[in-house]
Amino acid sequence: MNTFLHTIRRAAGVLLAAAALQPTAHAANTPPAPQPIAATSAIRSHTIEANGVELHYLQAGHGDATPVVLLHGYTETSHMWQPLMTRLAGERVVIAPDLPGAGGSAMPASGYDKKTMAQDIHAMVRALGYRKVKLVGHDIGLMVAYAYAAQYPDEVESIVLMDAFLPGVGDWQKVWLLRDKWHFNFYGATPEQLVRGRERTYFEHFWNDFAADPAHSVSEADRRYYSAQYARNGRMRAGFEYFHTFTQDADDFAAFARTPLPMPMLVLAGERASGTFLIDQAKLVATNVQGVVVPGAGHWLMEEAPDATMAQLVHFIDATSSN
Repeated sequence: MNTFLHTIRRAAGVLLAAAALQPTAHAANTPPAPQPIAATSAIRSHTIEANGVELHYLQAGHGDATPVVLLHGYTETSHMWQPLMTRLAGERVVIAPDLPGAGGSAMPASGYDKKTMAQDIHAMVRALGYRKVKLVGHDIGLMVAYAYAAQYPDEVESIVLMDAFLPGVGDWQKVWLLRDKWHFNFYGATPEQLVRGRERTYFEHFWNDFAADPAHSVSEADRRYYSAQYARNGRMRAGFEYFHTFTQDADDFAAFARTPLPMPMLVLAGERASGTFLIDQAKLVATNVQGVVVPGAGHWLMEEAPDATMAQLVHFIDATSSN
C-alpha cells in the first residue's frame, strides 16, 4: 500500500467515525477507562502508526528470545491476553495489539480482510524494530496470524492457531462454528441500529452458545468491559466487517494454501467447539502441525481452560525457540 493510499485510508477512517450518530468524534476514538492491567505495571499500553492505521497495543517483557505477538478475536480485545503475557514475559518481549477497528486501535473505512489486517500488524512489528516473531491467534486473530505467516513466512518462527477455522481451506463451510452463520451477513445500517445499546445482548450469544458451559466462559467483569469497548461509536460496524470480508478471505486463503507453511504450528481447539476440524485444516496449509484438543472446553480457551491452555502455549513457544 503506497503513501497516498495510507493517507486515504486514515482519512476515510476519520470520516467513518465522524459519521456515526452518538458521541463526538473524540469520544468515539477514546476508550473508556480500562480495567487495571493484570494487577502489574509490567504490562504497558502504547500506540503506534503502522500501514496508515493507528494501532493500540500492550507490551510486556524483555530479553533476547524471539518476540511473541498475540492476536485476539471477535468480542474481545488485547485485554484477553494479559494473563498469558505475564507468563511469557520472562525472556522475551510480548506484544498484544488491538486489531484494526477494535479496542484502542483506529477504525479504517476498509481493510478488514485478514490479508490487509496482517499487513497492518506486520508493519507494526517492523516499526517496533523486530523482524522475526512468534504468532498466536484466537478466533479472528488466528486468521490474521495465518495471513501474516503466509505473506511473510521467513519472518515467522512459529505459529499457534486457537479455535476457529480458516475460510477457504478444505470443507470450511461445515465447521461447527458455522451452525448459525447468520451473523456473517449481519452488517449494514439495520443491524447496527438493532444492536446499538444492546451490544452485550448480542455478544452473549457468542460468549454463552460457543462455550461448553456459559457459567465458566468469559467472566462477568470482562463481559462488561468488552461490551463497553465495542459500544463506542463505530466499533460494532468495524466488528461486523471482520465477517463481511470472509468471501475475500476465502479467496486469499485458498491461494495461500497452495504454498504450505514450513514453520512449527500448534493448533489448540476446544473439545466442545472446533474439535479436530481446525487441526485437519491446518494440515492442509502447513507441513509441521501439532494438534491438541483441550478436553471439556468450548471456544473460549483462555477463559474456559486457562491453565491447560497457557501450559500448552508456554511449552510450545519455549520449545520452538531458536535463540
